[in-house]
Amino acid sequence: MLGGLLVYPMAQAKDLFRFYRDYTQTVSDALGSLINLATLPDGTPAVVILIAYSGSLDDGERLLRPLREFGSLLADQVGPLPYIALQSIVENFNPPGLRNYWKSNYLQDLSDAAIAVLVDHYGTVPAPHTHVVVEHLGGAVSRVGADATAVDHRDALYNFLIVGMWTDLARDAQVIGWVRELWGALQPFSSGGLYVNYEAEHDRGRVQAAYRPAKYTRLAAVKATYDPTNLFRLNQNIPPAG
Repeated sequence: MLGGLLVYPMAQAKDLFRFYRDYTQTVSDALGSLINLATLPDGTPAVVILIAYSGSLDDGERLLRPLREFGSLLADQVGPLPYIALQSIVENFNPPGLRNYWKSNYLQDLSDAAIAVLVDHYGTVPAPHTHVVVEHLGGAVSRVGADATAVDHRDALYNFLIVGMWTDLARDAQVIGWVRELWGALQPFSSGGLYVNYEAEHDRGRVQAAYRPAKYTRLAAVKATYDPTNLFRLNQNIPPAG
């Protein structure tokens, strides 16, 4: 597997997001990626692209050349590595023990206006571990039948995830407010729906948004069969029907 990080200056963020949008429209199913607004360990704001390519190394090198040639790279940390090492990369951006508040939604496209909202709002990020992720979707998972699994909204092309992370209890309101403000500003660009594991809110309305109505009704019926007392409820919960 070919994988790792490409790191770019924040000054190139809007141009890079537009380039990434165009690049992912025609990319091979064998390439998984996300683009991330983050603060590096030395305090430098940056744009980070995480790459995972499951084809041959030679093909991967050719496929990644346009990304490597874009702008001025701060760091190129892409190379051959085992899958488990690729998975551990996100631990550098999500260290254990911090306070967390997440919100997300699916996007049908990365419009120029949506990109401007993302980048401009990140300029006011209140805590260094707080970051914003845009995941490229599509590929094979988008071609699974709508009723084949519980996971819904497979037609979305992107998912945005705002990860609020901070250390001081006294800053809860500030960071949570910042996450909610950006989430609200991105709603005009959302395709509706969300990936339920990314949602910090446990209210029924947000959980229902992860599924289309017929699928939610079906899941509630399953819950009524196997957990009628709602014992397993300390999560993004679907109460049993009835």
